[in-house]
Amino acid sequence: MSPTPQTNTDLAAVAAMLETCDDVVICGHVSPDGDCLGSQLALAAALRGLGKRVTCVLAKDEPADARLSFLPGYGALVPAARYDGPVQAFVAVDVPTRARIGDAAALLDACETSVVVDHHASETTMADFTYVDPDAASTTVLVWELARLLGANRAGDVAVCCYTGLVTDTGRFQYQNTDAAALRAASEMVEAGADAAAVSRAVFQSRSEASVRLEGVAVGRMRLGAGGSTAISWLSREDFEVLNATKADAEPVVDALRSVAGVRVACMLREQDGGVRGSLRAKDGTDVAAIARRFGGGGHVAAAGFTLELPLSEAVEIVERAIREAVAAAPPFPSAPAALPVSDEGARIS
Repeated sequence: MSPTPQTNTDLAAVAAMLETCDDVVICGHVSPDGDCLGSQLALAAALRGLGKRVTCVLAKDEPADARLSFLPGYGALVPAARYDGPVQAFVAVDVPTRARIGDAAALLDACETSVVVDHHASETTMADFTYVDPDAASTTVLVWELARLLGANRAGDVAVCCYTGLVTDTGRFQYQNTDAAALRAASEMVEAGADAAAVSRAVFQSRSEASVRLEGVAVGRMRLGAGGSTAISWLSREDFEVLNATKADAEPVVDALRSVAGVRVACMLREQDGGVRGSLRAKDGTDVAAIARRFGGGGHVAAAGFTLELPLSEAVEIVERAIREAVAAAPPFPSAPAALPVSDEGARIS
């Protein structure tokens, strides 16, 4: 664990502070993903088990990803703009900065004590208590430890929510952030009641027809560059209208671009009101968070996002040039693991 310089506390101190609070509001970032909602709902379940009154709020008044509706507590999510209850403690999970909490900024201003628990490195913070560890594979790994320090029962709901955040943020344990600590945590979560197969079915094997058709459109437009090292594609507002698709339907599409052999960095652009939303993924040492920061965004080395206030056609050209430059400056693509020798009988020698 390597907390950022902005970190001013540890999880034990966060747990001690939360133990003194009766009313807690938990928020994540706009357009919450599995790690964000999993972190919110896991911490809420842990605190409710200790007798706390807890509300999970959405940063924007819009539906959360329906694929995550199986998570315990999903149905009780409240848009921050509609919440008018007490805010003794405001806890932001999976988001380190005010710019990404949307309507919840008003609740942050109204709270008595504020906390950030996250794994996104940032040069600024917004809370009284800040704990950010970019080495953690997911924020739910940190929430899992926080729940232990709280003395909460982690079986059942807490385990399911934490496992969901971990499996989604590691791309089903395929991304570079899949380390020994992540796998140990996953094992603990499954032992505590998370059904790995059920989570996989709900999140990865329950896509809408519109989502699959959007992927077909995007793959058909895909442009490869830098000798096949980069892949970029885009979806227009018209594509969504024709297919009656939502922005959540587009979330998995970037992984199809990333899966192409030889591709080191993939980018998916989605046209939205006022501009273009970009999602970046890397499967080598290229720092896509650095690319995202060029456009006012951020994220992790291997997964990041940004928004551009540009026409879609301009955004495609600018971003494609940026990812080609980043790949050219990055270390060489890692070679595949060497195969083990095979005996005459065909059995691998260990």
